[in-house]
Amino acid sequence: MNEKQTKIIKALHVKPQVNPEEEVVRRVSFLKNYLKKHPFIKSLVLGISGGQDSTLAGKIAQLAITELREETGDTSYQFIAVRLPYGIQNDEVDALKAIEFIQPDVSLVVNIKTMVDALQSELLEQSNIIVHDYNKGNVKARARMIAQYAVAGERLGIVLGTDHAAENLTGFYTKFGDGAADLLPLFGLNKRQGRQVLAYLGADSSLYLKVPTADLEEDRPMIADETALGVKYEAIDDYLEGREVSEEDRQTIEGWYDITEHKRQLPISMYTKFWKQGKGN
Repeated sequence: MNEKQTKIIKALHVKPQVNPEEEVVRRVSFLKNYLKKHPFIKSLVLGISGGQDSTLAGKIAQLAITELREETGDTSYQFIAVRLPYGIQNDEVDALKAIEFIQPDVSLVVNIKTMVDALQSELLEQSNIIVHDYNKGNVKARARMIAQYAVAGERLGIVLGTDHAAENLTGFYTKFGDGAADLLPLFGLNKRQGRQVLAYLGADSSLYLKVPTADLEEDRPMIADETALGVKYEAIDDYLEGREVSEEDRQTIEGWYDITEHKRQLPISMYTKFWKQGKGN
């Protein structure tokens, strides 16, 4: 294991192995403790896609809210799951299956198609700016976060994110889109460990064995994350757990980490250390 790998593992707080039961307790307690310290917050809001990450984060959130109501007697606490399709969701069956597993207190559906298409049309008609497919995918991710914060704003809530170590390492998320959130209950877990926790919680295996996809591009619908990244999650997870990976995989993984460093930073000013070190662009 080289120095850079050690540094990345430390920064992302990944363990070589996890105890699923302990991880559930730790992460549920994290959410409960945050809400107890901020009594004006009464709800947790999360977008549910039907993938592994939102399913796990949603289940942990619902467990936390349920325990908090029982412990405090405050019935105003709630977990709000929001499905956010663009038109017709390609894997809607999985999203519905995730909702059934999570059993959220409130389940909403906000179709972002009208919002995204209106912005695309306005930019073209008023400014002659064409929003191409890849960029439109990022617009979709940001529209979904706008919707979640709108719900949270009306329900005394905060927004949960699904960022985990494998995603954080590669920067495989949209800045100020799905990368925007108030709390990150999955931080420190890699993809493999997330699967282990979901299995422990009794999720249908189809929810965590399905091929991970962001499904943001219309030209390449349901494209696998691993295809877009050029490296398998198994290799990323091995890297994060301190195992040996091939030289090609190591270079790809560390390459993603370097070029996406800006996503792991708060907005940069002229006084930001990250920028002054010459790593920002």
